[in-house]
Amino acid sequence: MIRVVFICLGNICRSPMAEAVFRKKVEEAGLSHLMHIDSAGTGSWHAGSPPHSGTINILKRESIPEEGMTAREINAEDLEADYVAAMDASNLGFIHRMAGHGKKITAFRLMDLLPENKEPDVPDPYMTGDFNETYGLIDEGTDALLSHIREKENI
Repeated sequence: MIRVVFICLGNICRSPMAEAVFRKKVEEAGLSHLMHIDSAGTGSWHAGSPPHSGTINILKRESIPEEGMTAREINAEDLEADYVAAMDASNLGFIHRMAGHGKKITAFRLMDLLPENKEPDVPDPYMTGDFNETYGLIDEGTDALLSHIREKENI
């Protein structure tokens, strides 16, 4: 089973949006049986909460299921995922610090998969209020991630 985890700060805006969008793309590609998709936050203050209403509104608009998702804090098991996609440099730094020196992990920023993109981070709509911008970047980034995984895993 290929494990993919999306990481943001509070796990209520960006990472659950990425989880839901990616899950739909994986289902549409007929690959759900090969992947476990999840999300988490580097902070614990929203643990147990549903996604932000802005994220839910975008997912509903795009007919992407969001039921059953609740925020949780990143744990050591998440670092063992095959693909750990951070939403920004700050979250990526946290992931590397959590892993510790010398531990090999497969963490990267989601936007790193789009080298032509001038925005290296997915902006936090909790701060910007722009859930549409976040969705657009996540939509592009998850397309690139699925292509990358299909090529790398030969599926």
